[in-house]
Amino acid sequence: MASATGALLIHGLGGTQYDLGSMHKILKRAGIETHSLTLPGHGGQPEDLVSIKAEDWIAAVTAKYREVVDQHETLHVMGMCMGSLLAIELCRREKHTKGHLVTLAPPIYIDGWSTPWYTMLRHLLYYVPGVPARMKVEEEDPFGIKNELVRAIVKAKFERGEAFHYRWVPLACVRQVDRLRRWVMRGANEIACPALIVHAREDELTSLRSAQFLKQRFQRAELEVLENSYHMICVDNDREAVAQRVLTFFVIDPASIQRQTVEEPDVPMSAADGEALIGTFLAAMKDQAYETLFPLFASNARWEQPGNHPVAGDYVERSQLIDLFSRLMEHSGGTFAVSAFGAPAYDAVTQTARVSMTFRVGTGAAAREASGMQSIRVRNGRIVHVIYTPDDPAHDDALWTQGVASSPGGKRMQTHPISPEAAALPAAELPNAFTQATQDVKGLANRPGNQTLLQLYGLFKQGSEGDAGGDRPGFTDPIGRAKYDAWAALAGVSQDDAKRQYISLVQSLRAGE
Repeated sequence: MASATGALLIHGLGGTQYDLGSMHKILKRAGIETHSLTLPGHGGQPEDLVSIKAEDWIAAVTAKYREVVDQHETLHVMGMCMGSLLAIELCRREKHTKGHLVTLAPPIYIDGWSTPWYTMLRHLLYYVPGVPARMKVEEEDPFGIKNELVRAIVKAKFERGEAFHYRWVPLACVRQVDRLRRWVMRGANEIACPALIVHAREDELTSLRSAQFLKQRFQRAELEVLENSYHMICVDNDREAVAQRVLTFFVIDPASIQRQTVEEPDVPMSAADGEALIGTFLAAMKDQAYETLFPLFASNARWEQPGNHPVAGDYVERSQLIDLFSRLMEHSGGTFAVSAFGAPAYDAVTQTARVSMTFRVGTGAAAREASGMQSIRVRNGRIVHVIYTPDDPAHDDALWTQGVASSPGGKRMQTHPISPEAAALPAAELPNAFTQATQDVKGLANRPGNQTLLQLYGLFKQGSEGDAGGDRPGFTDPIGRAKYDAWAALAGVSQDDAKRQYISLVQSLRAGE
């Protein structure tokens, strides 16, 4: 029997339902039946988008809407990025009043902080024969994600060629998005149903001006501004806040939503399989191969991290494990690393391994270590429970409470691990090595992504001049503002440490080529 309330969720350009993170699962827990579709040209190869028109996308979402609208007393419509444009245009054309409209990161304007000045030239290229079909618009770092851990996982997925998102789209497809944007801009004032606009202040693709445009034109609208995400708000740092705001908009108390545990038959694992799984887990932890680590856990896995410090907590479900490791990196300034694991002792009866571990945070003279014991339980080929017990709880509390120095603005310093070669440089040789690194970066065969360029800029300025001074550029200068923020985030880092980090980053970029 169909639920009284349904929701139609529409993904973004080049994407899949991954764009909406856990939204399907969260809405289902709330008793809302979700519906989705794969937009024309998606789910295959980027070349499939060349011949697709905006009319094809509209036709597809309209057909899906008409298929499900009569199945529910209430039907909400939600879209992410380009999907939000389609959701708006769908609601306008269908005169939707049977439910609410949710627009997530709507790109009314393509003017985010990482958008290069020459983006507007695309309108001229649309009319050059053959160019729109051949020219590739590539997805670049930071991939719409501020959370460094999630971004690393996305990079690994791209490198493996996983089909969760196109790595590029043809310029011809971007032209169709521009057509869709114009339709929405012309008809936004016709939206009569209650609407929620959720937008990140630091969206690198589309500025807050897009959200403000819709807020002014929708007849009944609420605006939620996020402070700790880039464009992909459903998978970034504010993903929980997005889910809670959507539920509240649907008049559902987020606290009333219970996590659903699916009981699986307990299939015993052989000792060899259990030990192999534990070995893979330990290797991924030590190598910080998070794209390998997280799939090892069951969807309802639990991790207990005791203590009285910012990282402590009881993390339930695989999605919360990302929060755990994000906190480990955030509160260590990106330096958390496992120094060593002991030999695991595996009990085949309880399917549990116990293993000692030592980890460190900080670099150089500021590096600190702590140790403890991990209890790791496996079941049905997955890790289901991890308990970390510190050898010295007071030492762990002090380590994580102290963390790393913060900038005056309250943001954690963005640091790059110092390589052994850079750390070993005598002070007298450091200036020349720093100068050489500034020349080496100019000779890179491949231009680094925008986030890496900002990191290089911040480290260069910190190493050359020390802490940032002067006024922060305003919103009319998004590039200058982003560069200033990259520099200001390093407040408190010594010039020598900044130089060593810069040298190390350049070394890693050269090694990657």
